[in-house]
Amino acid sequence: MATTIKQELGQKLQQKLSPLQIQTIKLIEMPVQALEQHVREVFNDNPVLDDTPAQGGESDEPRDMSISEMEDRENSGGSLEENYSSYGDDDPTPYYNRSINNWGKDERPEYNTFSVKQSFTQSLMEQLGYRNLTEHERAVATFIIGSLDDDGYLRRDVESLVDDIAFRAGLETSAEEVERLLKIIQQFEPSGVGARDLRECLLIQLEDKKQTPSVRNAVRVIRDGFDEFKGHHFQRLMNRFHLTDEEMKDIVREIRKLNPSPGGQIDDSYNDQAQQIVPDFRLDYENGELILSMPRFSIPELRINRKYAEILETGKYATDRSQKEAAVFVKQKLDSAKWFVEALKQRQNTLESTMRAIIEYQHDYFVDGDESSLRPMVLKDIAEKTGFDISTISRVVNSKWIETHFGIFPLKYFFSEGLENSEGEEISTREIKKVLRELVDGEDKHNPFTDDDLVEALTSKGYKVARRTIAKYRAQLDIPPARLRREL
Repeated sequence: MATTIKQELGQKLQQKLSPLQIQTIKLIEMPVQALEQHVREVFNDNPVLDDTPAQGGESDEPRDMSISEMEDRENSGGSLEENYSSYGDDDPTPYYNRSINNWGKDERPEYNTFSVKQSFTQSLMEQLGYRNLTEHERAVATFIIGSLDDDGYLRRDVESLVDDIAFRAGLETSAEEVERLLKIIQQFEPSGVGARDLRECLLIQLEDKKQTPSVRNAVRVIRDGFDEFKGHHFQRLMNRFHLTDEEMKDIVREIRKLNPSPGGQIDDSYNDQAQQIVPDFRLDYENGELILSMPRFSIPELRINRKYAEILETGKYATDRSQKEAAVFVKQKLDSAKWFVEALKQRQNTLESTMRAIIEYQHDYFVDGDESSLRPMVLKDIAEKTGFDISTISRVVNSKWIETHFGIFPLKYFFSEGLENSEGEEISTREIKKVLRELVDGEDKHNPFTDDDLVEALTSKGYKVARRTIAKYRAQLDIPPARLRREL
């Protein structure tokens, strides 16, 4: 049987990103803190580079040379043997490992903050130290404290915790011992810590309070009628516990004073999820003009270490193989640095162009911070103004912040979809959410607005919104339904 081979000639369109584009994309995505760390890592990994700033004065000792100077000398045929001013000292330690202000003067020193607060875990461990426990009990209690979540709750069942302590800490314990030690931890501050659910958390706090009649009634309601209370079925609770209207109001007031998240009262500086916000941009309003700056980061001037500059120069005329290989190594590292600096410049230009386009688009808002002045704006709008791709705008907006004269905001804050009002004008959904919040805040809590009532109220103000849209916005604003907002 014969086999037929068929060939076809066709065209295929394929786009490939250059190494510079790939590196630029990665840098654009980085917030300023991550970028600064990345630049330090690049310096540490590239022995050819030194960012020692040039110094004035006369000296016969050759100094480190900037990359641009090296290129100029190579193009003009100049020699590296000419005299340059000294770069400072003979300390072999790179400058970037000796300076804490390597990336330019920080115009906002308050950004360089250090946490001095006691962490949540530290606070509990300190209180544990005052208890008269055996070494074994202290080790088990320490494991329990380490198992608490960010809110201060123990979300693990005791049996699983016993197994974990055995496997991970090599300690043999029992459910009874864990329960006993957990009860001790539940006596620590902040009150409610170590609870296994919200009900237990509230009960611990109520039992720590002075036992007035309203507190005792609150304990009964939470202990025996928690589901009804959670569902705001107050009349059912009043009938079940034979309470008057005034007694029920006192119970609600007592419970509302409690903290459902005791772990959140103490700053945990060692929590990996904690984020220190450092603005990438700063916007000032002076004499009627908006002034944008990027004070946190400046592109460093990369300089070639003088030893490697000499290797690169002599390598052009070397006949020895090892000298040529050394020169090739230096050239590769130098090229890598040049690509990196160019990517940094492109990142800087992209971020600045994008932010200026956002400011121009939302000019009225940035003047006074009035949320009602925010125009509907999506990524496509800024992409069209800047000429960048939508994906590039998305990368710029992600994880970036700006400090204004009325607060610090993530760039995502300024983007929102639009709806039409009764006059056919496009308005931001953020404006509608603001009006919705104001309506709920000002409602009669004894007879709160239903979603239909909110639709009617917004319509009377000129906003055309469907009921399902109200429900969606209400959920986004963490506003519970009318039944759960009702008060006695």
